[in-house]
Amino acid sequence: MTRLSHLTLRNFLIALHDLLATTAALFVAFYLRFEGGDGFYERLPLLFQILPYFLAFSVVVFFIFNLTTTKWRFISLPDALNIIRVATVLTVALLVLDYIFVAPNVRGAFFLGKVTIILYWFLEVSFLSASRMAYRYFRYTRVRRHARTDDAAPTLLIGRAADAEVLLRGIESGAIKRIWPIGVLSPSSSDRGQFIRNVPVLGGIDDVEDVIADFAKRNKPIARIVMTPSAFEPEAHPESILMRARKLGVIVNRMPSLESGDTPRLTAVAVEDLLLRPSEEIDYARLEALIRGKAVIVTGGGGSIGSEICERVVAFGAARLLIVENSEPALYAVTEVLAGTTAEIEGRIADIRDRERIMRLMAEFKPDIVFHAAALKHVPILERDWSEGVKTNIFGSINVADAALAAGAEAMVMISTDKAIEPVSMLGLTKRFAEMYCQALDHDLAAAGRGAKPPMRLISVRFGNVLASNGSVVPKFKAQIEAGGPVTVTHPDMVRYFMTIREACDLVITAATHALGTQRSDVSVYVLNMGQPVKIVDLAERMIRLSGLQPGYDIEIVFTGMRPGERLHEILFASEEPTREIGVAGIMAAQPNEPPMQTLRKWIAALEQAIARDDRATIRTILKDAVPEFGSTAA
Repeated sequence: MTRLSHLTLRNFLIALHDLLATTAALFVAFYLRFEGGDGFYERLPLLFQILPYFLAFSVVVFFIFNLTTTKWRFISLPDALNIIRVATVLTVALLVLDYIFVAPNVRGAFFLGKVTIILYWFLEVSFLSASRMAYRYFRYTRVRRHARTDDAAPTLLIGRAADAEVLLRGIESGAIKRIWPIGVLSPSSSDRGQFIRNVPVLGGIDDVEDVIADFAKRNKPIARIVMTPSAFEPEAHPESILMRARKLGVIVNRMPSLESGDTPRLTAVAVEDLLLRPSEEIDYARLEALIRGKAVIVTGGGGSIGSEICERVVAFGAARLLIVENSEPALYAVTEVLAGTTAEIEGRIADIRDRERIMRLMAEFKPDIVFHAAALKHVPILERDWSEGVKTNIFGSINVADAALAAGAEAMVMISTDKAIEPVSMLGLTKRFAEMYCQALDHDLAAAGRGAKPPMRLISVRFGNVLASNGSVVPKFKAQIEAGGPVTVTHPDMVRYFMTIREACDLVITAATHALGTQRSDVSVYVLNMGQPVKIVDLAERMIRLSGLQPGYDIEIVFTGMRPGERLHEILFASEEPTREIGVAGIMAAQPNEPPMQTLRKWIAALEQAIARDDRATIRTILKDAVPEFGSTAA
């Protein structure tokens, strides 16, 4: 009934067209078979009797196979297959009608005959397809004409045929405007010399300078290069493409991957694109099944991670979203971005340290899932201001966990960090303590509900550096290069893991789907697969080169020394921390030590007293007792 309720006048006109095409196919098949002689006119009365019933049946077949509801502008191979299916079903129906009903019961002989039925099949396919293909061609030529005349920039596409074909479809449909593709450069030798949607593959990626020079000689200068996702694979040498293009004065854009549902729009190429490892395959249907129709709270929703989680849960169909943020400008910015979405968005100013405020907000909102992204995260700052890190990262997390439980949430997901593994900084130490509290509460809830589903799951998800997040090294290097240098790196051997905000947040939600699976998992700490580590000095040199400058000549790289709380190499798992596969791409399970809640509460009470006295020595002693591995891997 839902499909029927959405039918429009256009759908009825399409159905009328298909009925006329079917009628014409049947009569033409008769005429051709019986050559316009007496046999044709003798059969007409019976044919007119049968026709209304056959056409009524045809309408049902058209609707079942989506012919009535398919937009002709986008007709494609699946639609052509549907036309063949419709013609086959109707042909079989004529066969049954002739051989089972008409021949033995009416005429005593075959009425249609095999030749007529075979002719009908070919004519039905042709008549149903002709108008559709003509309309598609008309729209295609009109869009191409507009694309060429509306100040379109002559453009060279770089990437494999499959990626280029997606981009060309976007241009043909009008989704991508103001560029006109004149050629493709592909890293695949099998693509060369071929045509993709009537656009030639002119050579390999190394031919970019020759191709641009050749078009310039012909007074057809290439104004833009568009790099598709396959152009960013390591074997394609994307840095070389960018550097050559900049020397030639050609604008370079990129087309984002369409795997996550992005529209095919062009964006500027950023250095972050060159750090990307192959993304994990994410089951978006699984994420939508978890989020759709739910009430979600995101703490720290104005930060880089929190705001992306907000956007993702809205994209996956959350019914209501409460954004908790203590920064007024950050809260305003994220609510403005989400304004106009289908979800009911509410933003509230609150500090997670304020236990009563957080308890009251969650009790009023009644969330299904809480994503806890609020934290103090800057390592050197927290090394100086210990007590503030303890108040926010430990007591704030306890407040959020307790409030989520009291409000009846299904799950609380805490954003943790790889620095919580054998921590050497106050950031890692406070995050590890918060993990332990969530672990202990999750364990106690499972034990209390033994044999039944626990009232709530509490999990922590660890990952490393996020590209373009607040405080990330990439924006810092960009600003230093724009200022003329120097670019400051703490140590020549400093290594870090990187991933995109989008992938990190999607994997965080994926971890929640695992924790809330039909069979209760005993995992409460998840670790994201961060891929290969990146040497920070190499990153600095690449960014300088991509700016058209030379490291050490135009821009100096200065080593400033390691800062308090830093280590040279981040680690993903502790030496005394068992790990295991959970069968989810991009995510591993960690099983760190799990002190009982009774012991944790003693430490928490002692911490409260030490914080009140601002007794840093006692704070450090308590945290060292709670996390004995603190400082064990300090560089």
